[in-house]
Amino acid sequence: MAQQFDSLSDRLIEFILQQHLFFVATATADSRVNVSPKGMDSLRVLNSNRVIWLNVTGSGNETAAHIEKNPRMTLMFCAFEGKPLILRLYGQARAVHHKDPEWQSLYGLFDALPGARQIFILDIDLVQTSCGMAVPYLDYVGERELLNNWAERKGEIGIKDYWREKNQFTVDGLETEIVTKNI
Repeated sequence: MAQQFDSLSDRLIEFILQQHLFFVATATADSRVNVSPKGMDSLRVLNSNRVIWLNVTGSGNETAAHIEKNPRMTLMFCAFEGKPLILRLYGQARAVHHKDPEWQSLYGLFDALPGARQIFILDIDLVQTSCGMAVPYLDYVGERELLNNWAERKGEIGIKDYWREKNQFTVDGLETEIVTKNI
């Protein structure tokens, strides 16, 4: 049975810290809903109502464009081992870009990842748990290094060229502002 809370408890924070994978969902009022899996030790819990996650270069940049128009965001975690649990964090998000004053201090909370392009801050206004009894058991084998290797081969100039070519617009044609805010 689902339960709702105003903030994360110590038990739920510990659950988050044990997860290797989470999902982020965003949408504008009239765009497609975007759901993306995230890993790579890219999430930090700042307090019981705020988390941040480091976004690295990928094939799209939907989340950045969506929250510029509609800052709502949902993060979801699933227990793939141990006791079943699904945890959703609902709230308002904003992006911190390379040119923003906060970038350096927030980026310092993560291990450096090649191709890092934004840090998303989620201010949580609702925490919801549900049973997760239908989520299968899965074994964590390790992180894939393919994206890091690709970004390292591209180098800083190559990543910026990729942003210009592939990350300026969403699948719905919304501007992501990656060039003006990061280059």
